[in-house]
Order: sequence, then structure tokens, then C-alpha cells
Amino acid sequence: MEDLKFIMQQLTLDEKLSLISGKDFWHLLGLEQHGLKSIMMTDGPHGLRKQLIKGEHIGLSQSVKATCYPTASLLASTWDEDLIEEVGIHLGVECLSENVSVLLGPGVNIKRSPLCGRNFEYFSEDPLLSGKMAAAWIKGIQSQSVGASLKHFLLNNQESHRMVVDAIVDERSIREIYLKSFEIAIKEANPWTVMCSYNKVNGTYLSENKRFLTDILKREWNYDGLTMTDWGACNDRIMGIKAGLDLEMPGSRGIHHLEIKKALKNGLLSMEELDLAVMNVLKLIKKGNETLKLETKPYDQEKHHQFARKVASEGIVLLKNEQNILPLQDNQKIALIGAFAKHPRYQGNGSSLIQPTKLSSLYDALEKRLGDYLSYAEGYSLDHDVMHQELIDEALKISKNADVIVIMAGLTESFESEGFDRKHLNIPKNQESLIDAISSIYKNVIVVLSNGAPILMPWKDQVHGIVEGYLGGQASGLALMDILMGDINPSGKLAETFPNSLEEIPSSANFPGETRQVIYQEGLYIGYRAFDSMNLNPLFPFGHGLSYTSFVYSNLSIQQNQDILELKFMLQNSGNKCGKEIIQVYVSKENSVIYRPLQELKTFKKIELQPQEIKEVTLNIPLQNLAIYQDGFKIESGIYLFRVGSSSRDIRLEQTYVIETQDVIKEDNALPYHNISQNFKPTRDDYELIFGSEIPPVQNVKPYHLNSTIGEIKHTMIGKMLYKMIRKEYGSIAGNQPTQAMIEMLEASVNEMPLRSLVLFSDGKLSKRRTLGMIDFMNHRFLKGVLKLIKG
Repeated sequence: MEDLKFIMQQLTLDEKLSLISGKDFWHLLGLEQHGLKSIMMTDGPHGLRKQLIKGEHIGLSQSVKATCYPTASLLASTWDEDLIEEVGIHLGVECLSENVSVLLGPGVNIKRSPLCGRNFEYFSEDPLLSGKMAAAWIKGIQSQSVGASLKHFLLNNQESHRMVVDAIVDERSIREIYLKSFEIAIKEANPWTVMCSYNKVNGTYLSENKRFLTDILKREWNYDGLTMTDWGACNDRIMGIKAGLDLEMPGSRGIHHLEIKKALKNGLLSMEELDLAVMNVLKLIKKGNETLKLETKPYDQEKHHQFARKVASEGIVLLKNEQNILPLQDNQKIALIGAFAKHPRYQGNGSSLIQPTKLSSLYDALEKRLGDYLSYAEGYSLDHDVMHQELIDEALKISKNADVIVIMAGLTESFESEGFDRKHLNIPKNQESLIDAISSIYKNVIVVLSNGAPILMPWKDQVHGIVEGYLGGQASGLALMDILMGDINPSGKLAETFPNSLEEIPSSANFPGETRQVIYQEGLYIGYRAFDSMNLNPLFPFGHGLSYTSFVYSNLSIQQNQDILELKFMLQNSGNKCGKEIIQVYVSKENSVIYRPLQELKTFKKIELQPQEIKEVTLNIPLQNLAIYQDGFKIESGIYLFRVGSSSRDIRLEQTYVIETQDVIKEDNALPYHNISQNFKPTRDDYELIFGSEIPPVQNVKPYHLNSTIGEIKHTMIGKMLYKMIRKEYGSIAGNQPTQAMIEMLEASVNEMPLRSLVLFSDGKLSKRRTLGMIDFMNHRFLKGVLKLIKG
């Protein structure tokens, strides 16, 4: 393989331009004459979604079989960096078997609101936990010489209007919350690629945002990998190159080549700027070619299935266990109720959809183990949220003679998916009716949940047990059996807060915002940061998770070794079962001169202890982790309270410690954000105090332009024609028999798609000139429109 600098010198301008755009939907261009083969990227992140047949579309139902691991919401609930690194290793092995060089993941966007439809694909509401999980995943997959693509950079915290919305966010929130997870993953794991999101931040699309792509990512964090767009996220290719965006995906069929050449000729773009992008693409292709040289061999699908089972069991969260109803016994008569028990919901809907190598259900797992001790009733329909009394009657009938009733419930694909956000936090009404009907008569009830994000539980006090199974991957049925039967002691803990209502969440007042603008008026107060600061008890707190054993904490001490704070204490398993405890350390600053959440997670560790075993635990916190952002990261001098616990609300040990620094922290004027109460509802004027300037007005829908969405124009004559054409393509995207949930996801995605992206996804059927002509027509500039349509 030739030296890359030598290759650069040999490239023609047209070859350079072809390199900075995809060869097609999934491949990068090769340079066979220089010994560089084309390399492939595929969707992830909880499995390999390699398109089965060649094509210029996303092909959601046509991918190779691969292990479907649990989604990120469950992975984060393990709080286990070593285990998540193993997940990455297994994913890398499967990529190698299919000659895939880059897997598109992980996603580290912060869960600003539980309503985000794609939350199942993100780790946590906390940036430290998100960043650590992502770094471990990246280390694992890249240890196999397969690249990761850290996404979606930045502030892609909702599905609604995600391709055009402008996120208005203050600097502290960006730095301390939304950038932090990316920063941790990049500095600790150095992913091969970083994928930018569709949206704007404070007025500028990420695909052309020099401040984030170059000033922070490449210069401040010293990132030396490749930056790329999400599929169709490029707004202005010339501005993107100047901002530090290297690669546009998918392949744009050369639609930007002419305008780039003009920009080079006119001095709007320099050859040095273009060459930086080309070199980064060449570096990635070279890395991918090293991957292609490795031996390709099939992996052991059964071993990977069993590993997926292990991962799921480590992340399942025992939320409630009244009267020790769990674990179950083999000689108990179990009534298993709920369609999810036979037809599990084990992954999310959208671009991450995996075709599993095999699939286990809770019914199959328990039926094989319990035989005649198990009875089953469907309970509700998955097709429509309609109550069928006969299904509830059947469930009540088998419940009469049961020692324990296990109800499987959760969210269907129509309730949460990529492409649209949830409107509420309820599970389907037919499932709620079933739980109410049974729990009003019987108390020996356990509810097992399959969902990608928090739900409301009005029936919480009516049942003895609640198990959060999340979307547990293809082996979820076996993993749930392991937990329910006590073969494995539950050790998962929530990586997100479960609220009692949407009204409790400060971001709800501005989620998802308006079509083209969303204001993050809550500032730093998201998740547990909000609930703890407001002194509001959630349904289940961040970090919560029960065990079949118990743990005792004692003898906390703190000492400082240069720039590291070292915490030591004793931890004992005081029960009679081997178990794992997730230790969490939260830190508060007393009498701070600036607004802060009451406490913030600063380190964590998962530890296994045998019955009655005692261990000394040592945890380190870099002083820099205590910094806040005020014209740079600074550490405020004074008294800090260190709180060691089993969850954010289950604190076992506390100790203060004085920290002295030379940093100067100025008192802020954000009074509405100090000492907030349960009625915390900041106004637009309040937010401008911490935003630092007047918030810009919302962009008008008219006149129409390249960033107008299909949803915004589909009432027009041309919009109706385009919409009809797009609907004809659903079969090629989702298969010949798409599910209703898949159609709903596609409908939502199409409505959100800007016209500029439609040009890319049209497989060459719609040129940019024709699109501009249609825009002129819709804006009543008929003569201009006709001329552009004629020239094509």
C-alpha cells in the first residue's frame, strides 16, 4: 500500500471530490491503482445491520442475520465498563465475518426527556455514565480493527423535526452536559469516526459548524479521526469542508462537485481545506483496508447468543420486590400473562433493526423449565390498542390457581421508535386494563417490562414485584428467566430517572419545541439533577435497582494525591447470596456562587461479593471532574460533600472535604436557577440570563427553500406529488410486507425530511436543479421554476 502523502500528490481534483462523498449508500470509494479497496460501513449499534442485497436505499428488512444484543438503555443499566467492552469485542468479531470496516455507533446523546423516541439507542441522562459506556464499547470494537462512529454530534435529543430544528442551548449546559459524554468517549477511546447530527445548534447546522467540528473536536480535544455526516445531514458542502466536515454520506452522485470547483476557483474554498478532508478520508480507507486483510471466518452464533443472554441479565433492573415475591421457585404454579411473553419486544424500531440469529421468549424458556407448572394467557393484543374482554377473562381464569402471576407488559413499536417522539409516558391502554383487572383481585403479581424508556406505572402499589427488562436483545427471554428464577442475582440499576408524570420534568415545557426551534430553558436541570434539586421524589430514582442480597457500607475516608481524590470505604455483602453492587459517588458543592444541581455523579464501580464477604473499595475522582464551565473549566474552592450510595436517593456514607484552587469563579446573575423548587418553570426571559443574549426568533416556514420539509409542503400540489412518489418506495425500504409500526416510522421520517435530503435519497431521480425549480413554483416564481425544470 502506497504512502498516503504520495497518493495525495497523484490524485486529480475529480478523484479528491469523489473521495469526500460515499461511493454509494454504504461504501467509500476505493483507489485500486494505489492498493486501496472500497470499504463498507453499516448500521449498529447493538448488532450488525449489513444490508443483504446491493442497493441505494436503507433496506431495513433486508439485512444479514446477526446477534441482536440489548439496546443501549439496558447496556447502561449494567454500569459495567468491562462487560460493555466485551460487547464491543463481540460486535467487532461479527463485523470481521462480514468484511465490515466501520459500525455506526455508539450513540451518546443525552436523554433530555423520556419522550425522545430513540432513547432506547442512547445510554443515559448522565454524561459521565454515557461517556464511560461509550468509551468501553469503542475500545472493544476497535480492538478487533473495526472502527466505531460516535454519534450524533451534537444535541440530537429528539426525533421531532430532528433534520431542521435549531437547538438553542447555553454554554454551560453544552459543555457540562451535552458535550461531556462525547468528550469522555473521544479522549478515552479515540473512535475512528465521529458522525454529526442533522440539527442546528444556536443557528448553525452541525454539518457546517466550525466551532464544534474543528475548534472543540479537533483542536481542543485533539481528535485526529474522521468527521462525517449522518445520512443526508449535509446542508452546504462548501461550508462543511471549511468547518472541518470530512465525509458526506451517503454518496451524493457528484451533485456538489461543480459548486466545489467554483468555490475553489473563486477563492471561497482553498485547496488546503479540501486536502485536509481528503487526507482524513484516505486515513480511514487505509485503516479499513488493514481490516480487510484480516482472516474472515464465521463466528460461533450460539456462543454469541449465550453472551447476549449474559449481558441482558446484567442489565435487567429489579425495581420492586415486596414480600420477597422474587425469586420464583420451580415448584410454584406460575400464570404467565401477556402477548410479549410469546412475542417479545427485544429491540427498537428504525435504522438499528437487527435480523437475529435466533430468538428466545420468556414463555419458551419457562415452559421448558417448568412444564405443567406453567400456564399462559395472551391477555392483550399487540396489533391494536383495543381492550378485548375475552382475553382479560382468560387471564383471570388461569390466575385463580396460580401461586404467582407474571404479567409481561411494555411499549409496542407503535409507541416508541426512531423517527417520532412519544406523546405521553403511558403503556397501551389494553395492557393497563389487564394489569388493573388482575391486580385488583390478586396481590401476588409481578409485572415484567419490555420498553426502551421510562413509563408511568399507576398500578405500582397494586403489585408486589416489578422487573425492568428494557429491550434485552435476542436472548432476553432466557435472561429474564435467569433473573425471575434466581439463577442470577439482579444487579442492574437505572441509568435514567422514572418520573411520576411529565409535568415533573422541567424540559417538558420545551419538548419538542416548535418545528424549527427548541429552547433548552431548563439549563443543567435534567434527569436526577432536576429531581434532586427540586426535592421531588420520582417514581424510581436514577441509579435505583434491587438485589436478592443486601450490602453494608462503612468507614469512608478521603485523601488527595496531587490531582486525584481517593475515596476508601468498606463494603460487605450481608446476605446469603452472591451479588453485585453498583457503588455511586455523588458530589455537592456547599455555598456555591453559581447555580448548580444539588448533586452530580462523579464516579461509579460495579463489585461482586460472595455472601458475607467484605472488601475495601477504592475509588478515584480526578479533581478536574469537579470543574464547572465559566470561560473555561474551573474548580471552585470551598467545601464539597461526597455522598457514597446505592442510588442517587439511597446514600449510605457522607463526608465533606475542602478543596483549594487558584481558579476564580464569578458570581452569576441567574437567580431563577438558584435554589429551585418543585414549581421550577423558567421563562424565556429567565433563560436569557444564562444564555447570555437575546434568543433568536423562530425561522418562518415560507418562502419555501431546500430545508423545507415534506411535511411543510405536502399540502401544496407539488408536495402532494412528491409525497405520492415517496410512498411508492416504502416496499423497497421496509420489505414487501412492512409492519404497521414500520410504516408509521417511515411516515414520520418522510414528513421530517428536508428537500435537500430528498435529492440524495432519490437514487438520481430528482436533481438539485429540478428541486429548486419546484421550490420556485411553490413560491409562485413560475417562470424561474419552468426554466429550471426544463434544464433539469
